[in-house]
Amino acid sequence: MVEENKVFDVIILGAGPAGLSAAVYGRRYFLDLVVIGKDMGLASETDEIDNYLGFPSISGVELIQKFEAHAKKLGAEILREEVTDLKREGDVFTVVTTQGEYRAKTIIYAFGGNKRKLDVEEEKKFRGKGISYCATCDAAFFKDKIVAITGGRDSAAGAALLLSRFAKKVYIIYRRDRLRALPYLVKKIEETENIEPIYNSVIRKVNGENFVESVVVENLKTGEKSEVKLNGIFVEFGYEPNSDLAKKIGVEVEGGGRIIVNPDMSTNIRGFFAAGDVSTGSNKFDQIITAAAEGAIAADSAYHFISRGGG
Repeated sequence: MVEENKVFDVIILGAGPAGLSAAVYGRRYFLDLVVIGKDMGLASETDEIDNYLGFPSISGVELIQKFEAHAKKLGAEILREEVTDLKREGDVFTVVTTQGEYRAKTIIYAFGGNKRKLDVEEEKKFRGKGISYCATCDAAFFKDKIVAITGGRDSAAGAALLLSRFAKKVYIIYRRDRLRALPYLVKKIEETENIEPIYNSVIRKVNGENFVESVVVENLKTGEKSEVKLNGIFVEFGYEPNSDLAKKIGVEVEGGGRIIVNPDMSTNIRGFFAAGDVSTGSNKFDQIITAAAEGAIAADSAYHFISRGGG
């Protein structure tokens, strides 16, 4: 329970790699801080991570749990609450959640992003009835069935490989002429017999009574439409930066919605720092290791900001 009228040194928004790294470094500086995040972030939905230093193979959930344990060991408190509003009054920020209000001298904004939707008329009808946004969560429900992945980058490739261990057939439906995933993922897909890419194509319609039964796929080069029989669709074509609350208090973003940060993770608002996939940092190289690095830099910057008396 946070005492009434308490003002933290830092409130960290987001409990993924960037936020938890910021918590670890912030506590090493003995900053009075709290982490607020309703879940573990998108990294926790990754079935297998094999490029995080020191862990040749680990699931996203396991890795985030280790991050959490590290932060808690150093005294960081993690609140599983949904943030509904963000305010700035003078030199103090107020974070409003579904369960209360919290105030701080600085903010480290590490909310990552929200997965993009399939954007077809039938999406709402079939959500949870064949349309999924988390292969790690739902792959086992599609054992011996036919599924499709939409997208062609790392997350889509990883989801396809995971689903190939359950489904009898996995289509990758991608609007470009080749996968844009990391080369080693592309090689794995090429070596997996039950994965079949359908390039230059998008899903235009989803058919079915109570559950997904087929999709109408349009070839973007020829305009030809065809029906593909399947039981499930996994939406994996990127995310939209979750920057709306930051924009509300005047934080500047670039065209794609990412928060514009300086090398020290500071923004145009004094005392407001951003880190991870929601920011323009690390040349937009959205990886767990870069998010963790940005979180550490943001915590260091917040410490020096506070040490200088807020300036």
